[in-house]
Amino acid sequence: MGLTVNTNTAATAASDHLNKSNTLLQKSINRLASGKRIVDPADDAGGLAVSMKMEATIRRTEAVDVNVSNAISFLQSQDGALETASQVVTRIAELRMLYSDPTKNNNDKSNYQLEYTQLTGQLTSLLNEKFNGVNLFQSGGSSIEVITSEDGNTKINVSIHDFNGTLNPITSQTALSLVNVSTINTAIQKLATHRAQNGAESSRLQFTSDMLKINRANLEAANSRLTDTDVALESTRFAKYQILSQSGASMLAQANSTPHVALKLLG
Repeated sequence: MGLTVNTNTAATAASDHLNKSNTLLQKSINRLASGKRIVDPADDAGGLAVSMKMEATIRRTEAVDVNVSNAISFLQSQDGALETASQVVTRIAELRMLYSDPTKNNNDKSNYQLEYTQLTGQLTSLLNEKFNGVNLFQSGGSSIEVITSEDGNTKINVSIHDFNGTLNPITSQTALSLVNVSTINTAIQKLATHRAQNGAESSRLQFTSDMLKINRANLEAANSRLTDTDVALESTRFAKYQILSQSGASMLAQANSTPHVALKLLG
């Protein structure tokens, strides 16, 4: 190549390489500073689209897990009321036996009756227990539907037991002497069945919550591979681009000095 003044192809080429190195260096800086591999949509348009869908799925999964956890708390509150009712009914059974003792006088029986009245009042108050404004129990029985998947297609029904129907044979009797043992045993059996069903539903929801957490963790890992910066790899690239940028600037300065050689020949 001839020695010229008007055209400096070496400087033009060095300038192009320097611009490319600076662009790559800036991207590397942005990735390291933000922690994101995709800083601009042009970096990976397809990966960005996949990541956006994954992030939406992750958020829905988190929301579903919160709802499932609330349903578990609902069942725990319900079981607490059922356990209390079981203890109260068991005490009533004990009172009924003590009341039937022929060696007890009328004052003794009046004391048993007084406690019985208080206990039936407690059972009645349990009928109205709520969890965040939602009835724990309902006459005739019912259920609430809990969504257990992020797409909304999988659901579990949580029972709202007919507490009134279970306890009414006892609470409807104002006199302890009118409550028979078979009625009490039936109520205890129904309460035991309610608690067993409650436990089964709670166990299923707990396993569901565990699975949701596993799914969320896996989705977050997959999304991280798409969008997060591999710091070790990017640091290596940063060092490379920094060296190329510095060497490019040096070579551009060297190329720009070439026409001066021509000027010396003219002098």
